[in-house]
This record gives sequence, C-alpha cells and structure tokens, in this order.
Amino acid sequence: MKAFFDSSVLVPVFYGDHEHHERSMAVFKKYGKVQACCGAHTLAEVYSSLTRMPGRHRISAEQGILFIENLREKLTVVSLDAEEYWQGLNKYADLGIVGGTIYDAMLGYCALKGKAETIYSWNTRHYQQLGPEIVKRLQTP
Repeated sequence: MKAFFDSSVLVPVFYGDHEHHERSMAVFKKYGKVQACCGAHTLAEVYSSLTRMPGRHRISAEQGILFIENLREKLTVVSLDAEEYWQGLNKYADLGIVGGTIYDAMLGYCALKGKAETIYSWNTRHYQQLGPEIVKRLQTP
C-alpha cells in the first residue's frame, strides 16, 4: 500500500509533546520511501510550520532544513509539472473549490499522481470536499 502524508501529519512527527505525535509517528514509521510520499509543496509547509512555531518549539532555518532533509530521505516527493498543475486547478475549480482549500486540493492531486492508496491528514475537512477519489483514500493516523 502506498501512503501520502500531508503537513498536518508530518509536523507532529518532530514534536514529542504534540497531541498528534504518537499516532503521526507510528504511521510515519510504518512506511519506507517506496511506499510513502508527500507533495513537493508539503516540504515548504512543514518548513514554514517548524520555523514559525511559538516559543521553545520554534526551530532555526538550519534545523528546519535538516528536518526537511530527513523527510526527503524517508518519502518520495511528488511534484506536478505545469500541465498537471493546470489540470488540477481546472478539476477542482469545476468542483467549486475556492480559497485556501485549493492548496489541499493540489496536494490531493499529487497523491493521485503518486498512486497513493491512503492519504493521511489531520485536516480532513478540506479533503472531504475534493470528490470521491480523494475521500475514499482519506484517513487520520
């Protein structure tokens, strides 16, 4: 089975005191690089989250890039070319997706490109708007 991880699952992997750490870490460790993927934009989302956390949870740019490198070693990174991006935007515009939900929609499109059978996210609300081919794959860890 191939799994796709969004940033809402990957960020807690790095914080032992995060409420979703244990379940996120368990599912993250379950897969090897061949079976696990994330969207290229997910790497930027994780980096942004890790380096803007409040107080003691905030990490430096140097630490952030090391964490991202760890993700690259563990996950296949799926990116969309210009035509695929355009197709995804059109597909989700036709479904009426607007605003920030389009970012999760494009990650869903990456999951489909990566042939993910499961999409792991703690942010299921946005993904549930993306049609049956996404919804049937959606799981929380």
